[in-house]
Amino acid sequence: MDKLRRYFFSDHAEPPAGHHVEKLISGLGALVAIFLVGALNSLLIPELGTPLVIASLGASALLLFATPHSPFTQPWPLFGGQLISALIGVTCANYIANLHAATALAVSLALVAMYYLRCLHPPGGATALSAVVGDATIHELGFGYVIAPVMLDTLAIIVIAVVFNYLFPWRRYPLGLSSLKKTESPGLASEMPPPYLGEENLRYALQHMESFVDVSTRDLGEIYKLAAQHAESERMSPAQILLGHYYSNGRPGGDGSVRKVIDEGGAVASPAKDKIIYRVIVGPNARATGTCTRAEFARWAKYEVVQEDGTWRRVG
Repeated sequence: MDKLRRYFFSDHAEPPAGHHVEKLISGLGALVAIFLVGALNSLLIPELGTPLVIASLGASALLLFATPHSPFTQPWPLFGGQLISALIGVTCANYIANLHAATALAVSLALVAMYYLRCLHPPGGATALSAVVGDATIHELGFGYVIAPVMLDTLAIIVIAVVFNYLFPWRRYPLGLSSLKKTESPGLASEMPPPYLGEENLRYALQHMESFVDVSTRDLGEIYKLAAQHAESERMSPAQILLGHYYSNGRPGGDGSVRKVIDEGGAVASPAKDKIIYRVIVGPNARATGTCTRAEFARWAKYEVVQEDGTWRRVG
C-alpha cells in the first residue's frame, strides 16, 4: 500500500502555492471571462446555438487566470495554439473518414505543429479533438469553426485577461506588462540575480531539461532572487559567533558539519580582522582545527546547535 500511495501521491508533491485571496481572484477571473465570452457569442453569432463556448476554453481560462505568467498562457501560445489546433482538427474531420484515425491525428498533429510554431497551449488538443468528435453544429460550421467560435473566443478571453489582471499589479498580463510596474516585497532589494545566473543562463537550463517546466525565465529569475535573499536574511552575524558555542552549516548528509569555537582574538569591533579558532566536531576532517575571521565563520555557519541525547539540535 505504501508503494501504491507513493505512485499516486508523491512525497515531494505540494499544493499550488498562493494566498487564499490569490486563489479567489483566479476563480473570479475565470468566471468573468467565461461569462462574457458566452454572452459575446450569443450576441454576435446567435445561430451557433450550443455550445456557446468551446469546451477547451474552460481549460484555457483555468490556466490563464491561475498562472497568468506561464509560457503556455501568453498571447501567442494561447491564440496560435487554439487557431492552429482548430484548423488541424477541421482538416482531419473533413478529409479522414475513419473517426479513430481522425481523432488521433488531429491531436498529435496539433501538438507537433504547436511545438514547431512555438505556441504550445495544452487546451489546443481539446480544440482539435472537438472539431472531429463535436456535434452536428460544429461539423456544419466547417472551417468557419476556426473563425467563430475559436478565434472570436480566444481574442475575447485575451482582452478580458489583460483588463482583469491589470487591476492587480502582481498579475499583469501578458508577462511583458509586469516589467512596467514592478512591486517589491518589504525589505527586499531589487537587484537582478548574479550574472552567473542571469536570464541567458536560466534560459539555457530550461532548454536543456528533459521536459517542459511551466515557468518563464523571468519568473525563474525572480524565484532565484527571492530564494537567495531569504537565504541571505537567515545568515548569522559575526556578533552571534560566541566562544565555546557550536555551529552547523545546515547541509544534509555527508556535506553537513558542526564546528565549535575554541578560541578568539578579542577584536570584536572589527569582525573582518577578528580571528577565531574552531574545531570540527562532526563532518569531513572531524577533530581537525582551523582559523578564520569571525565574519568568515559567520558566512559559513547556518545556525547554532546544541547536543541533546546524542543528537544535534538547532538552537531556537
